[in-house]
Amino acid sequence: MAITPFTKQQLLPQEEKLEIARHKSELFIGVPKETSFQERRICLTPDAVNSLTYQGHRVMIEAGAGESSSYSDKEYSHAGAEITSDTKKVFGCPIILKVEPASTAEIEMINPGSIIISAIQLKTRKKSYFTALTKKKITALAFEYIKDEDGSYPAVKSLSEIAGTASILIAAELMITNEFGKGLLFGNITGVPPTDVVILGAGTVGEFAAKTAIGLGANVKIFDNSITKLRRLQNHLPQRIFTSTIQPKALLKALRRCDVAIGAMRGKERCPIIVTETMVEHMKKGAVIVDVSIDTGGCFETSEVTTHENPTFVKNDVLHYCVPNIPSRYSKTASLSISNILTPYLLQIAEDGGIESAIRCNNGLKNGVYLYHGILTNKAIGDWFDLPNNDINLIVF
Repeated sequence: MAITPFTKQQLLPQEEKLEIARHKSELFIGVPKETSFQERRICLTPDAVNSLTYQGHRVMIEAGAGESSSYSDKEYSHAGAEITSDTKKVFGCPIILKVEPASTAEIEMINPGSIIISAIQLKTRKKSYFTALTKKKITALAFEYIKDEDGSYPAVKSLSEIAGTASILIAAELMITNEFGKGLLFGNITGVPPTDVVILGAGTVGEFAAKTAIGLGANVKIFDNSITKLRRLQNHLPQRIFTSTIQPKALLKALRRCDVAIGAMRGKERCPIIVTETMVEHMKKGAVIVDVSIDTGGCFETSEVTTHENPTFVKNDVLHYCVPNIPSRYSKTASLSISNILTPYLLQIAEDGGIESAIRCNNGLKNGVYLYHGILTNKAIGDWFDLPNNDINLIVF
């Protein structure tokens, strides 16, 4: 009897078994030192690094990258990070995390096909930035575009919360410490009229500025042309306050009486100018203006960009604070905020087996992608810079 190497059962056609389980991937993340002017934040805190290295991922941090956020190299080293003084080595990592967008010189150091996650700050970008990334077939994600399950933008919202809260704290400082300040205590002291605050804009910045001002006992008036935003704001605040649409007569009356005016307006391109120079001339001597909208042009006609080193100037007897990037002043809080938003996404990318699988599974993350292997996938950027673009849903599905 002939001996066959296979049984009859084994010779029958078998059903094909396909691998459907997702393989975890190990990430190698590089965090370079920020070189942009006045940028003091970092994308990952030592705790975030610890949670990543605990899961088996590698994190390489440039020496001194966390110092301006009060995080030492030693803390990062104890958390499991590899510390290096070699900038090129950090930019050679497959995934790069930055707060500010990469400069042309930094893009040169990035390996082709890498992933970069950073802010995009579209108003300050040039066409050459996108062409340089495209040449290297880089996949780029922007903090500002990443969406949450509820459709909101967590990074934008979080930094707006910091800016709104900070605007009131800065105003409180300026009312007393500056030579030009009026020596007023921001708040509501028995027998003394409360501080009058006017807030322009009822978005997240306006909401948190209002919450902080109310918490300190101030009299708050909010102006915005969106009744929906004003209604939402009223519902979020602990008490009913004065709200109004932007009408020159009512606004001028409020500005004449106020001690502090906060600019928190947003526009699609440039922020609209709401307060004219004539209106500023009518304000009290020694009143304080904090224009949070200055990074998109400012909503006070008298606003001019200032720096963290020289933050104020006096115009028409009114003290102006017009520093863009207010969250950078509170670098540790802002770093914690960015880190808490990014870390779960990084762990998700690893869990899903890489960026390709992750953006298939997570629409919010997919929304953050503006370059996919060098292909521009954001229509707004394409229209703005007149660059060819593709719908990411036709590339990744």
